[in-house]
Amino acid sequence: MKRRTFLERIGSILAVLGITEAEWLSLGNRYYQALAQPSPRKLALLIGINQYPKIPALSGCPTDVELQRELLIHRFGFQGSDILTLTEEQASREFIEAAFLDHLGKQAKPDDVVVFHFSGYGSRVKLETSPETMQNALVPANASLASQDEKIVNYILEETLLLLLRSLPTNRVTAVLDTSYYAPTPVLGLKSRALPESLEAKLAAEELDFLQQLKTQKLPSTPIVLAATSNPKQPAREELFSGFSAGLFTYALTQYLWEFTPTTRIQVSLSHVENSLSKLGSRQQPGNLENLSPKRREALNSPPSLVGKGAGGLGLPDNIIGAEGAVTAIEEDGKTVQLWLAGLPPQVLLYYGVNSRFTLATTTEELVLRSRTGLTAKAQITQIEGATPLQVGQLVQEAVRVLPRNIHLIIALDTGLERIERVDATSAFAAFPHVSTVVAGEKPADYLFAKLQQTPSRYGLFSLGGELISNATGEAGEAVKLTVQKLAPKLSTLLAAKLWRLTENQGSSRLALKATLEIINNISTRVIMQRETVRTFKTETSIQKSLPTPIVPIGSRMQYRVENQSDRPVYLILLGLNNNHTAIAFYSWETPQEPNTADTKPLLKEVVIAPGETLTLPQTNTASEWVISGPASECEHQLIFSTTPFKGTLAALNTAKYSTAEQGTIVPLLNSLDVVQALLQDLHNASALKTEMNVTTADSHSLDVNNWASLSFSIQVL
Repeated sequence: MKRRTFLERIGSILAVLGITEAEWLSLGNRYYQALAQPSPRKLALLIGINQYPKIPALSGCPTDVELQRELLIHRFGFQGSDILTLTEEQASREFIEAAFLDHLGKQAKPDDVVVFHFSGYGSRVKLETSPETMQNALVPANASLASQDEKIVNYILEETLLLLLRSLPTNRVTAVLDTSYYAPTPVLGLKSRALPESLEAKLAAEELDFLQQLKTQKLPSTPIVLAATSNPKQPAREELFSGFSAGLFTYALTQYLWEFTPTTRIQVSLSHVENSLSKLGSRQQPGNLENLSPKRREALNSPPSLVGKGAGGLGLPDNIIGAEGAVTAIEEDGKTVQLWLAGLPPQVLLYYGVNSRFTLATTTEELVLRSRTGLTAKAQITQIEGATPLQVGQLVQEAVRVLPRNIHLIIALDTGLERIERVDATSAFAAFPHVSTVVAGEKPADYLFAKLQQTPSRYGLFSLGGELISNATGEAGEAVKLTVQKLAPKLSTLLAAKLWRLTENQGSSRLALKATLEIINNISTRVIMQRETVRTFKTETSIQKSLPTPIVPIGSRMQYRVENQSDRPVYLILLGLNNNHTAIAFYSWETPQEPNTADTKPLLKEVVIAPGETLTLPQTNTASEWVISGPASECEHQLIFSTTPFKGTLAALNTAKYSTAEQGTIVPLLNSLDVVQALLQDLHNASALKTEMNVTTADSHSLDVNNWASLSFSIQVL
């Protein structure tokens, strides 16, 4: 439904707010006839609000709507006419509720797929009926009623929304709420989508009346509501990316649904999303909002309502598993196409370079990237004689990733710093190669340099989500420049981690690999997490506990079990950050020819897995066991595979002074930046790309999905 059509009908729609369910949502037999339809209808109502009167503006909410809309159309077969979007001043309380009733309530039939999305502020408000408790509420564009007492707020109660969702005559309903209700005080880092609650604010009488009407009606549906945060007091954040701002949760969720098979279980989906959020500097933990019945909770192990009954049920060919984007337009010359690339990992998009290549999911043609602005790009078609002409909506999959060699660690300087402090910090960071500074909120960044809120005379390095980085603070009263100088080892490690994260390609790799993280004891092993290169398997079989991030007790004995299901031997390197943000790696050693000679230096050797073979990492014996140490925190590991040996990587590892007493275990990585730069060159060499690709190898790395894979694991240590 177009916006103009909706406005023309708004007068009659508003009258619906006061009538009974039977009049606006009939559950007659004609609705159940839809169960037999091979292609049920798919309806969506998407809402995004940046601009609020007398309230600080948000930045990424309309982009969230665009992310969802493009996903639903190109990935899940929704018709554009069945998606109603309300943004900015359009998204008043009256319009939102009227649009829900008219666009969803009047049209939805049994077995239809329905999606509701809200991006904007949330808050909490007291009801006169229960003054002792605060209620969660969504903040529409007309948050306050200008013609009335300023204490009257025009919010939409979360309870109202849940009742509206439950009133729909289909159980294939998914709501995505990229908002939160408890405003953090004070705020450091990314912008929060929560307004401070007002103890004096009162809810508009019209909203209370509407809520009471909904409570009297039948509620046939049990929707799934995906919330940006599973902890009610955790803020939903938004971030500035490559030329656009977006909600962290919406971007991570839609990117995941682009890239991976749509038959994923909900909890596995949230695990991947949380893993992506962690890489973006946020500990935000998404979750399912509703307190579900046991029967409905069991449905969490089934495909989410957003996806429906498998890929085919959404208009997708059954043999297509994931994509990085879609063709959105074809220019007049017929050789240039416009692409929407929301399926690329968020941390990769900023550096996704010209001459990267894509294949069309249903043809043999390739597209060469020529330019990119934000999520949109232009690509040139490689000419293949007799090829079928391209069509808008065709999915594209990554074939070659081109990354610049000169990538910097970007430090945002907090706006709470005084001018002279920012000048000193800029000068101090400029002394480090591969480190750049920006003003917080003006350009994308990796970390935040700010004052410690508890001790304003101290400076420190924070994640974008406001979490203090371990061992990255100065002393009380210490000068800015001295604190920055002390950060040198930490900055090198964090840049190395940024670089290895750019290799992640679980969704696009064509090497058939599976890695399982296990806790081991004397009797058995327990699987806690699994990752696999999903486009090489018919279905995704990732195993995940009910909690999105696996929790590993301190003192646990761990191992990775890695399966090579490809037809080629693969070489493996493991890199990561342990729980105090120091780099680690897995070393495998050659046995010295003369072990009793003190001068004999053991050499590192390649870790290679033959086709069809399985390897445990490290080997499970007393000499090489891997035990999780404290303190409690988060750890990340990147398992990187190549079809050719890591010669340069091992050479870089061999230059460090490591302890031979820890041979065969996962141990500290002393020269992490040198190692990762060598690793990128090894992956570039493994790709062996043809010269006609016109790639400038002097200033970029080109990685072929047929020759490399990179799987990411994150765990919580307690």
